[in-house]
Amino acid sequence: METSYLGKRMSARFVAGETLERAIAVARRINSEGIQVTLDYLGENVSSLEEAAASRDAYLEALSAVCANGIQAYLSIKLTQFGMDFSSAICRDNVEQLVRAAGEKGEFIRVDMESSAYTERTFELVADIHSRFPGSVGCVVQAYLYRSAQDIERLCQQGIRVRLCKGAYLEPHNVAYPRKADVDRNYLRLMNVLLVHGSSPAIATHDERIVEETKRFATLQGISPDRFEFQMLYGVRRDLQRRLVRQGYRVRVYVPFGKAWYPYFMRRLAERPANVVFLARNLLRR
Repeated sequence: METSYLGKRMSARFVAGETLERAIAVARRINSEGIQVTLDYLGENVSSLEEAAASRDAYLEALSAVCANGIQAYLSIKLTQFGMDFSSAICRDNVEQLVRAAGEKGEFIRVDMESSAYTERTFELVADIHSRFPGSVGCVVQAYLYRSAQDIERLCQQGIRVRLCKGAYLEPHNVAYPRKADVDRNYLRLMNVLLVHGSSPAIATHDERIVEETKRFATLQGISPDRFEFQMLYGVRRDLQRRLVRQGYRVRVYVPFGKAWYPYFMRRLAERPANVVFLARNLLRR
């Protein structure tokens, strides 16, 4: 798959490349269109603490490269990539080293959300590090989880920056809304709360209906476009990204890179059938 025509086309469309140098080049090109970037070094669920330390070091290198090249980007990490499955204390130390370095450079680290098995531990770790490095770390809330309204209220009270997404993992029905319509309704409710009470919220969606509703609500509430941003995946809805920039909205593109692109795709596709449809539809889009 990694050497096939389809594999190369898929990775080239949705992954910036295998190297940091390639990711920086892609980020520079995206910046030239007035769009900011989130860099994500692929490699969740490491198999040892040594791999977790290597991931930390790779991110420290990426942070230095972003600053040295004047790239408008922040970094996005996953806690299982930093050792959460082996030691919460070591994972916390790895993340703290990166956040401290980012804070010293005036940069920001986003901690991605994984499956619901990690949700509470993720929020606890982010809150702890935010209390010592305020403004340098944020997290993600998934709209398909029943608990997300309470989580957003808590995060807003703490002043932690939130990216709101729908969620891409397969979750049991006692944890998450099983129907897309219910997820969409909850997403809109959470978006409203974030725009009013959140700190620099990120509205992560490719759903044009939700984008338009976000714009409408912001206008009604007198919320200026510089108080929030839209976020999308690299290679997905490039037409919508550019249109939003022309309209004066802030846009950020999530750019994954690294050699672990194949496991990244296979996990997402295997976990949730809707992801297959999403990928196929956007592979054919311009």
